[in-house]
Amino acid sequence: MTEPCDLSAVDLVDAIARKRVSPVEALESCLARIAAVDPAVNAVPLVDAEGARRAARDAEAAVMRGDALGALHGVPVAIKDTQDTAGLRTTYGSPLFADHVPAADAGCVARLRAAGAVIVGKTNTPEFAAGANTRNKVYGATGNAFDPSRSAAGSSGGSAVALSCGMVPLASGSDTGGSLRNPAAYAGIVGMRPSPGLVASEGRGLGWSALPVDGPMARGVADAALMLSVLASDDARDPLAYTLPGEAVRGRAARWCPPRAPALKDLRLAFTEDFGFAPTERHVRRVFRSRVEAIGPLFARAEEATPDCSGADDAFAVLRASHFLAQHGEAYRARPAMLGSNVRANVEEGLGYGLADYARAATAQTRIYRAWQTFFADHDVLVSPAVTLSPRPWAEPFPTAIDGTPTRSYFHWLALAYAVTLAGHPALSLPLGLDEAGMPFGLQIVGPRGGDALVLGTAAALERAVAGDAALGRPAPDLARLAAARPIAEAPGFLDWE
Repeated sequence: MTEPCDLSAVDLVDAIARKRVSPVEALESCLARIAAVDPAVNAVPLVDAEGARRAARDAEAAVMRGDALGALHGVPVAIKDTQDTAGLRTTYGSPLFADHVPAADAGCVARLRAAGAVIVGKTNTPEFAAGANTRNKVYGATGNAFDPSRSAAGSSGGSAVALSCGMVPLASGSDTGGSLRNPAAYAGIVGMRPSPGLVASEGRGLGWSALPVDGPMARGVADAALMLSVLASDDARDPLAYTLPGEAVRGRAARWCPPRAPALKDLRLAFTEDFGFAPTERHVRRVFRSRVEAIGPLFARAEEATPDCSGADDAFAVLRASHFLAQHGEAYRARPAMLGSNVRANVEEGLGYGLADYARAATAQTRIYRAWQTFFADHDVLVSPAVTLSPRPWAEPFPTAIDGTPTRSYFHWLALAYAVTLAGHPALSLPLGLDEAGMPFGLQIVGPRGGDALVLGTAAALERAVAGDAALGRPAPDLARLAAARPIAEAPGFLDWE
């Protein structure tokens, strides 16, 4: 019998509404899975069992009364530890906030609660989401669900691993340089970076910047679409969430659930291994080529092509540094020893730039964006590998070289993701089997400007096309092996400062 925690969110919503599964049963199933498996991977370091049980009982009472139910009524959800949860500790992975308990929910969390979600706990993240290796001084390292000695990527690594292991049906994430897509690829789940402004975010220090976004993570495309339909909304505190008078623009997102799969045979597919600049591992290139050979014939045409991304490395580095300077410059001046190496490096980099550097970066980003508009006039969908290399040990702070070529910074290996970030287009990581090392492989699906529905639909169509294919379907970790594994907290370096 399928455990409630292993049901898709879509199926669980239906089962709860039909009184086949109670919200309390669903929650207890998730709590049992966390207790059994999480010690091996440390994905959900903070579990609010008491608060979640109270919310689940309230949700069950609402079902029994026949109340109108929200889109996620009774569904257990885990929240990334960079997103505030009212009354529940939120550390941002930083010792500066080790005991921080917010008074109010972040906007995305409030929307999930309003839709009936039961908040189970917080998922692990690197300090202030800086970097794509999920480890910090507060909660330690998160291991990959398929090999706990390897990286879960990040910064939404805890959410991705929790989903892969069936600890929850849905989890939240955020993305600047790939933080939704990279961990999804490493965990064999779905992570989507929506178009900037679609999911209103009131917390950005640089409100007009389109680099950081919040988004959904799930085991399947339909679940991701369901979660996005809840997250998408207006918020006047977010200047990018502009709207039209008298029209609920973001309310249209509800129409994407379930996602409407287009006829792939009518779509023009472009594929690229590296966007012309990303330092992509030869191993990943081989696996990607095999996936393109498998899916290419499903489309009207499939050709190798990429938008012009020249200058992307420099532009992203400068713009990213401006965010860290704005968000953490004061802490750096007052208590630098309390910040990790990644945050310090970004702040120091920002202090070294001038206005001319920022102007150069913003101009390059604009040029890249316009090149992408020209590109998508002749292509409908673009695919690439989601990550430049197969998972490495989490003990390595970041990959210093790829195929012998040194990386430029701790985030340079995320170039396949931040190429898309700079252009501001929606993108999704779809699991397509395992790579040559037996680790999950993620395909990055990128749509045109504002093409979130097309990205979801294309992903759903591909997911359906490979369903049942042992080589291309969504992989699953060995839960019995994880349950029997030594706790990751016993591993050397678990709590080391990066």
